[in-house]
Amino acid sequence: MPVNPNDILNLLAKSASRPLSTKEILDGLNISSRKIRSHASRLLETLAGEGTLVRLKGDRYSLPRQVNLVTGTIAVHRDGYGFVRPAQEGKDVFVPARFLREVMDGDRVVVRVERSWRGAGPEGRVIKVLERAHRSLVGRYEAGRRFGYVVPADPRLKHDLFIPEGAQNGARNGQIVMARIDVFPGKTRNPEGTVVEVLGRADDPQVEILSIAHKHGLPYRFPEEVLAEAQAIPAQVVPEDFDGREDLRNLSLVTIDGETAKDFDDAVAACSETAGRTRLWVAIADVAHYVREASAIDVEALERGTSVYFPGQAIPMLPEKLSNGICSLNPDVDRLAMVAEMLFDSAGERLESRFYPAVIRSRARLTYTQVRDALAGAGDLANSGLTPQLALMAKLAQQLTDMRRRRGSLDFDLPEAEILLDLRGRPEDIVRSERNLAHRLIEEFMLAANEAVAAFLSERKVPLLYRVHESPDLERLQSFQEFISHFNIGLTIDPSGIDSRRLQKLLAAVEGKPEERVINQVLLRSMKQAQYAPENIGHFGLAAPLYCHFTSPIRRYPDLLVHRALRQALRRGGMNERRRAQLAQQLPHLGELTSQRERRAMEAEREMVALKKCQFMADKVGEIYAGFVSGVQPFGFFVELQDFFVEGLVHISSLADDFYHYEEDLHRLIGENRRRQFQVGAEVRVTVAKVDLERREIDFVLAEFAQAPPPTTKTKKRGGSKR
Repeated sequence: MPVNPNDILNLLAKSASRPLSTKEILDGLNISSRKIRSHASRLLETLAGEGTLVRLKGDRYSLPRQVNLVTGTIAVHRDGYGFVRPAQEGKDVFVPARFLREVMDGDRVVVRVERSWRGAGPEGRVIKVLERAHRSLVGRYEAGRRFGYVVPADPRLKHDLFIPEGAQNGARNGQIVMARIDVFPGKTRNPEGTVVEVLGRADDPQVEILSIAHKHGLPYRFPEEVLAEAQAIPAQVVPEDFDGREDLRNLSLVTIDGETAKDFDDAVAACSETAGRTRLWVAIADVAHYVREASAIDVEALERGTSVYFPGQAIPMLPEKLSNGICSLNPDVDRLAMVAEMLFDSAGERLESRFYPAVIRSRARLTYTQVRDALAGAGDLANSGLTPQLALMAKLAQQLTDMRRRRGSLDFDLPEAEILLDLRGRPEDIVRSERNLAHRLIEEFMLAANEAVAAFLSERKVPLLYRVHESPDLERLQSFQEFISHFNIGLTIDPSGIDSRRLQKLLAAVEGKPEERVINQVLLRSMKQAQYAPENIGHFGLAAPLYCHFTSPIRRYPDLLVHRALRQALRRGGMNERRRAQLAQQLPHLGELTSQRERRAMEAEREMVALKKCQFMADKVGEIYAGFVSGVQPFGFFVELQDFFVEGLVHISSLADDFYHYEEDLHRLIGENRRRQFQVGAEVRVTVAKVDLERREIDFVLAEFAQAPPPTTKTKKRGGSKR
């Protein structure tokens, strides 16, 4: 029988008083078979290679913690230092910049803990790189006489990549390129590599997308086999696809999306019934009918995990033939859908639900603006035949909102940036995105369908990926409790946690008050991040005991998995035991993977928005704007402009009138002598001091301290020696 790795780890943890040789470990495990001893020796090498064990001089092994070592992934700060997050439990280890010469951000490393500062955690140095996180990078090519450098686009990658003569692949000075890393950094030399692709000019919007996509590991080109498989799918629904489906083509289903949307994966309809009840249909594109499990399209969709949305463009999860074609619920054409049909009482409580495959025909492609205007009695839909149904939908949406609030659902209505682009893809304005009644209408219907599907599958004990959201940590809640006490707001917290209804009432109480935004922001930061998992622990933020994602299979892979589970559950006899066992084994990994893909996409989207904001402000250096303090940190405070939905930092070092100290509990900076305060909501006038495109940062100074600044938006040339 092969050796179990846990047996080796337990032996070293419980029985070893010193590092053990291979022979001592094998003898300690009472292994006599030559074949098994050979297998165990290879296993020891594998465990050492991945960092679970440490191999010392003389081929002796120990657990990392036994010799003051920590194995983990390093995150390098843009200022040069880093933190190693342990693979096992434990505190992050701080690593000074001088010990990071051979390391790149994201590498898996072994670090020796050399000291531990009281209250600040352990500090150490990297002694070994186990696994490299980067095999290539994107950056700006800088040409020399005989060789060049690639300056990484990611500021966390501190090394310029040396490009020897003949390895530049036609790259010209200033162009953005993708380069392969051939030689990794050493103690006395920069990494060395080869340009493999010239992406183009740095200010080309398409190059910006490619650069950010590569930086975050986003697949942005579909493999040929995926495109070929998509091309083979019919462009129209064929009659044989109608078998086993209900015909809802006479139902007045409509899609409601943004003006620029191209893929429509949900359509809705409603009708009133007796006793104040309302029947709602939510039809979702039947992507699972076209994307077969383990097909080339499916494998690529899982690799992407989600569509990524940038201003003016997207990186879709599915090829355009599906996402904008046969799977998109375009008006006046037959489409296949999975339908959630639900009946609600006048209080918004779900009385019954039914799920089935159908063929539908959307009556209209509506926009949020059209629906908002129609509900206000204006616009081109005001006198159309769709208006009565839209009014009924608005009434039902309000009932559903009221129901969710009664049970404690938390609605953080924080504004987001809408970036308006010109014809060249350059930002020409940045405004707060509007979220009107039509947005909330669709949001409520999607939430209702997701809950209903989760309840249906859970009742039948069908394995699925739930969308879960843990309740916040007690320590964070107590910090939030202390913070709001300075606004004379009380919050009772039980030792076991908190009922979300208390938080919901608090948010309702501060609505419209000056402190509303900061309280929303601080509470949101106190929350944990929602994720996908096969174990249901409920959704704290929505106060939903059961919740999953069903409504967006065109752009989210977990929704596609839920569709497949629902289709199998609806078959005669339900899902068979073999499939249940298979899903139970696969879902933990799929939950982790899709959660990670979601975070990756969010980080890329945030970076693109930050870049567009910097580009928009790049020609405004020296100009003065009115704004208000939107956040406070020990190093300064952030200011949001009134004219544009743009935020920048006023660094504490620029406050020339006093010594300022950060009061964490009050989220404010206060002057030591003059007692001047900078707190969230305070109105200020600032001058744009600096815009750093590479770091995606905007710096302000208070207008009263401003001097005429030199131009600072040009990229600075970086260099360095090869050795």
